[in-house]
Amino acid sequence: MVGTQRCSFCGKDIEPGTGVAFVQTKDGSVSWFCSNKCKVNRIARRMKPRDTKWTAGYEKGGKVSR
Repeated sequence: MVGTQRCSFCGKDIEPGTGVAFVQTKDGSVSWFCSNKCKVNRIARRMKPRDTKWTAGYEKGGKVSR
């Protein structure tokens, strides 16, 4: 049985058979994305997860005001 992957941008679990794998040509590393929104923000816009409020990386960065 195939296990789940974790999105490289937002940190959500990706079910088998869904998501997009992006392979970089420089070093051959594989990045998994759960949606096109995550892929565009990371690849095209070069955003960092810790600067985006809806990601798990933002919450880990300590920027959550409660």
